[in-house]
Amino acid sequence: MVIKNAKFVTSVADSKALYDTGACEIAIAGKSNVGKSSFINYICNNGKLARTSGDPGRTRLLNYFEVNGGEFYFVDLPGYGYAKVAKGEKAKWGAMIEGYLTSSERLKNVFVLLDIRHKPTDDDKMMVNFLFHYNIPFTLIATKADKLSRMQQTKNRQMLAAEMGVGVDNVYLTSALNKTGKEAIFDRITQILG
Repeated sequence: MVIKNAKFVTSVADSKALYDTGACEIAIAGKSNVGKSSFINYICNNGKLARTSGDPGRTRLLNYFEVNGGEFYFVDLPGYGYAKVAKGEKAKWGAMIEGYLTSSERLKNVFVLLDIRHKPTDDDKMMVNFLFHYNIPFTLIATKADKLSRMQQTKNRQMLAAEMGVGVDNVYLTSALNKTGKEAIFDRITQILG
């Protein structure tokens, strides 16, 4: 599996009006500022595909990206757990994320992005518990691996696996900056689509 091309298709503001891609979908979830846009741009080899921002909480919609001419789609979910957002807005995002995850018939897997430098937040754990509860397959992806030494990466990967209740092999390390981890992600996508 190689991603040859990808393009932004549409944004949806309401989980009751989901866009029907007609293909498998892989959702990208994670807390605000974990690097979802950078991850999408890196994996799709297109620096301008998803808008990156230094300000957390920029993604407020469900953003659909068509990959390889419709072979599958990435669906970028709004970041969760951003403190500076009004409670009402937060609840709206939560309902949108939940609505998409429980009602998209095309959803095959959720890539849950975690910052390798930090322990998972309560929001991260809540997301994974939600996915477990609804029996939605997910993959844990540790971002920003370039910020740590090799030894620290190994240690923190074990910590993330233990905290999230999965095997160490189920935590994928990536760095959009150092361009590492892409092959493993492609292999994972092949398994998911297979």
